[in-house]
Amino acid sequence: MNSNGWPTVTLGDVVCHRKEFIQIDDLSKYKRCRVQIHAQGVVLRDEVEGSLIKTKKQQVCRTSEFLVAEIDAKMGGFGLVPPELEGAVVSSHYFLFTPKLDRVDPQFLGYFSRTPAFRDQVESRGSTNYAAIRPAHVLGYTIPLPPLDEQRRIVTRIDRLIAKVGNARDVAHQVESGWRALLRSKFSQAVDGAPRKRMAVVAPLVRRSVKPKIGEEYPELGIRSFGKGTFHKPALDYFSVGTKKLYRIEPGDVVFNNVFAWEGAIAVAQTHDQGRVGSHRFITCVPIPDQALADFLCFYFLTPEGLERIGEASPGGAGRNRTLGLEKLAEIEVPIPSMEMQVGFRRLLQKAREIEAIRDSARSELDAVLPSILDRAFKGAL
Repeated sequence: MNSNGWPTVTLGDVVCHRKEFIQIDDLSKYKRCRVQIHAQGVVLRDEVEGSLIKTKKQQVCRTSEFLVAEIDAKMGGFGLVPPELEGAVVSSHYFLFTPKLDRVDPQFLGYFSRTPAFRDQVESRGSTNYAAIRPAHVLGYTIPLPPLDEQRRIVTRIDRLIAKVGNARDVAHQVESGWRALLRSKFSQAVDGAPRKRMAVVAPLVRRSVKPKIGEEYPELGIRSFGKGTFHKPALDYFSVGTKKLYRIEPGDVVFNNVFAWEGAIAVAQTHDQGRVGSHRFITCVPIPDQALADFLCFYFLTPEGLERIGEASPGGAGRNRTLGLEKLAEIEVPIPSMEMQVGFRRLLQKAREIEAIRDSARSELDAVLPSILDRAFKGAL
């Protein structure tokens, strides 16, 4: 009996392990599903012809069954089968449990399985040297069990609160999409009819060579692909540097990772990047003050047209065989509107970044809402 007066029972009291297999027909098509770790639910893996499924004995999932991954369970690899995955197949490395509907509401079980109280049980069972769990482990986990009417009331209440969280996410997404559309529109207006100038003229390459010394450390800068900005790598000491050539990066530099620039590894170094270094793979261009702004140039290079120009300047195959050439970058002609227009666009971009920061903070708060809702629900506080 827990603090709410609800009895605590084992899962074996409210679910049955169902172990039934079918023979895969090579001429039929099958949905295959998988569980996401961290108790993020059951999703479609793919839909394939039976001839492509090597293991011919598979299990068929039913809606609202509790699906547990043998290997990934301790990482939260479990969840309820959603209606859209009725009839999907899984291998013998998954376990299926059918809820006893006269004892437990499947959604109540599903929500409880996402709580720390449940996950702690999963992580603590079984051999410490063997990650997999067995059906007997699952059947031994415990769950608080109020009457069915109370379970359904709790599920309804959780559903409503989660819907509100979802609405808040949708609003945040709409605001973000609106700002992105506005930025694209204003940028297009700014560059429409603007003169084109070579990068060598408006933002030439600048190399600030660093000579490593014994006893000193050199914190590296990284650039994420797809325009996701800079990040900080661990510092290198003198011996870790070895024969590697290092160059100092300053705030305001337009920085290109010449190996992955073609997929958007381009950013403007920020104030918090002060003192960071990059290898010879990093190209730093410094805008001429009365010609161009770093933010404006970076935004251009992350547009479809800009990435196309970068791609043309990055010959070779895919991945590390495709390298942005210094001379080719210098010859790219970029649109250069008046400084007044560039400054106005930068203000808009800064405002968008402020909104992104608020969005990220709100997203973190929303991410914390569901655990809070579930905690209160199973304490009888909803």
